[in-house]
Amino acid sequence: MKRIAFLFFTVLLLVSCGTKSGYFKIKGRFLHINSGELYVYSLDGGIEGLDTIKIEAGRFAYEIPCNKPSTLIIIFPNFSTQPVFAEEGKSVEIKADASHLKEMDVSGTKSNELMTKFRKQIASSSPPEILKYVVQFVKDYPESIVSVYLVRKYFITTEEPDYKKALTLVDLMLRNQPNNITLIGLKQMLLAQKEIILRNAIPYFKEHDISGNMVTTADLKGKTAIVNVWASWSFESMDLQRVINEAVKKHKIKAIGICVDPDAKVCKQILKTDGIQFSNICDGNMLETKLLKIFNLSNIPGNVIIRNGRIVERDITANTIRQRLSENKL
Repeated sequence: MKRIAFLFFTVLLLVSCGTKSGYFKIKGRFLHINSGELYVYSLDGGIEGLDTIKIEAGRFAYEIPCNKPSTLIIIFPNFSTQPVFAEEGKSVEIKADASHLKEMDVSGTKSNELMTKFRKQIASSSPPEILKYVVQFVKDYPESIVSVYLVRKYFITTEEPDYKKALTLVDLMLRNQPNNITLIGLKQMLLAQKEIILRNAIPYFKEHDISGNMVTTADLKGKTAIVNVWASWSFESMDLQRVINEAVKKHKIKAIGICVDPDAKVCKQILKTDGIQFSNICDGNMLETKLLKIFNLSNIPGNVIIRNGRIVERDITANTIRQRLSENKL
């Protein structure tokens, strides 16, 4: 009888905590958002593709299968993004004001509480100060999934990446997480990027675009070319597409778009609506699209700038392109 009572109490405790083995749960509430949708995707295989979280009466709940730690990226209605770190059998609670999303509080696990603390630490910091905080964070917590996210965000998928520093930090983390597949992949990418920088050559590729036309490395040869990664749910990336389209029409710049939406029909309709005149590839593989790996692209928006057949820059913004076009310097 005591054994049955103990088992009943254990089950009751697990249910009341909102956790169960093999799953991860997010619940939360927002001020100044009564209803709407959030989007979520994963950087490391936590979920496949893009998912939706519905907000009703300012609250939401979201549960996914989870058997290993992973990083989820939540996309808010204003197109800003924030990470949430998933762990098996755990749940977290989000509290946020829609008008001050940078102050979002995520509690329930050590990783998410560390990220909340870091987010508040850098709230009023300058970019150079933020980089110093990232380096210190990685040194303090080289075993943390948060460190992996921060290095990717601030040293790799940024307008001015520092691949040398990123590689140093990745090596430090690998000594503490030797079996972390994401870190192993990042190191391989950074080593490949180092090689590309040394020779600055465009990697070879051959793919069919959304209209069935063959697109190859030869289509990027010329004075200036851009490869742009975009998605229908990323305002910044679509803004880049339109700016690049103007450059293609007025300045004879060559371009290729890579759409990471799961539905090619949606991609095709957006291209038609926006009057995009350059080739776009959408194979339905989303963040696993082969061209992303070929060009070592992992950010949305993301891009590479090619001049005279050689890669010279990565991940520049739409405003940077606008300014260079106005000064005839692209």
